[in-house]
Amino acid sequence: VQLQASGGGLVQAGGSLRLSCADSGRTFSSYSLGWFRQAPGKEREFVAAISWSGSTTYYADSVKGRFTISRDNAKNTVYLQMNSLSPEDTAIYYCAARDTPIRYSRNYHSPASYDYWGQGTQVTVSS
Repeated sequence: VQLQASGGGLVQAGGSLRLSCADSGRTFSSYSLGWFRQAPGKEREFVAAISWSGSTTYYADSVKGRFTISRDNAKNTVYLQMNSLSPEDTAIYYCAARDTPIRYSRNYHSPASYDYWGQGTQVTVSS
C-alpha cells in the first residue's frame, strides 16, 4: 500500500476543499480507510473513516455534517469533501489504511489501529 494525498491548499473560512488519497497497490478495495489531521502543537486526531465497501462511515463530532468521506475502489482513491471550513480546521491532513474492518470496531478513531499512512497535505483556512 502506497498512499498519496493531495488537494490541500489555502481557502477562506466558509469555503470548500476536496482531498484525495490514491493508492498504487492492488489491494485497495480490501482496506478500511481513514482521514486524520494534526494541527501545530496538537496530537493527530481522527476525522473520518470508511469501510472497504463504502457502506459504513464514521465522523468526528467536530466535522459531522460538514465533511464527507467517500471512496472509488475502481480508481483506488478515497476522498474527503470538506465544506463550511473554519480556521479550526487548519491542519495537515493524512490518509491511512488498515487491514481490519471498521464496522462495529471500537478503535476506528485510533491512529494506532491503522497500518499504512500517506504523507500529509496542508489545509489552511483563513478567517
